[in-house]
Amino acid sequence: MRTTILGIGALATCVVAGLLSVSEPPRTRAARSWDPKAAAAYLDQRANWWMTWPVAARDHDTFCVSCHTAVPYAISRSALRGPLDETALSPGEQKLVANVTKRVRLWKEVAPFYNDKNDGPGKTVQSRGTEAVLNALILATYDARRGELSPDTRAALDNMWATQLTSGDKKGAWPWLQFNNEPWEANDSAYYGAALAAVAVGTAPANYRSMPGIQDNLKLLGEYLVDASAAQTPLNRVVLLWASAKLPGLLTSERQERIIKEALAKQQADGGWSLASLAGGWKRADGTPQETKSDGYATGLVSLALEQAGVPRTNLHLKQGLAWLASNQSPTDGLWSASSLNKQRDPSTYTGRFMSDAATAYAVLALTETPKP
Repeated sequence: MRTTILGIGALATCVVAGLLSVSEPPRTRAARSWDPKAAAAYLDQRANWWMTWPVAARDHDTFCVSCHTAVPYAISRSALRGPLDETALSPGEQKLVANVTKRVRLWKEVAPFYNDKNDGPGKTVQSRGTEAVLNALILATYDARRGELSPDTRAALDNMWATQLTSGDKKGAWPWLQFNNEPWEANDSAYYGAALAAVAVGTAPANYRSMPGIQDNLKLLGEYLVDASAAQTPLNRVVLLWASAKLPGLLTSERQERIIKEALAKQQADGGWSLASLAGGWKRADGTPQETKSDGYATGLVSLALEQAGVPRTNLHLKQGLAWLASNQSPTDGLWSASSLNKQRDPSTYTGRFMSDAATAYAVLALTETPKP
């Protein structure tokens, strides 16, 4: 790795001034045309369904923390607190945080989400690594809003570091669930998981990322993310850009610039982004063609990463992305839609809305992000 995590502190803010010079005065009407209340209602309904769905049930009266529904809900629902004038966690958030906290406290005795016996070789270790990262991300997100690092979040972060790989070709990453499902459970998803770990560390309050005891782990993580970045899909590099905004010095400004340019080159004529265009040519198992139209997941994630990296909302590309989000929320369901990369699904079914769960969460995060000064 050519830089240290804490040694640079240079974000893309300085770079984008020249890179993204196409700008115009901001117009706020489009950004206010979406319905936060409807988005919250959709997210709450979906989270409550997931948390009571028998298929999601796990050991010790807990439930699986899914990448498509539970995690996006956890990191996005609190962003609606301001727009909705809420003063406390929603009931769904309370239940989700309690579930994660319970599993963190019972870490040594609670069974993993998946195991070798029932789900195939390697699934026990993969499940532990995946859950450790997701638990840390969820609890760090809530602690960041409170401004205080709780003992439970510190324990979740300790569990995360304890499962980090220290040898092999993925040294610095985590064992990650592989079910041949993009974008979260495929062969390249360990990179996505490592980037989320970086987001968790950078999100945790009390300057957690500077604590002496984690510097060796951070070094391994940073080296993996940088060294393996060239082999990743554009989608994974967008998540890396988001992570680099949370961990100053993770990427040089030149690397951030390249990722930003790559993402902007993928923007579609309507102002949005398509998940299929960012996924590296991934084919569906059922042979059906990928959806190529702009979708809420890709547009929300790219827009959020650009905002986090310091791209101003006056930038034309970002304005178009946010305008696409503001005008593409479902007026009946409150969701933003996205399609599975793995097979054609009926969007009217519970499982057919998994990608829309994530799409709605990232659309909310992008639309509620505080603009950089």
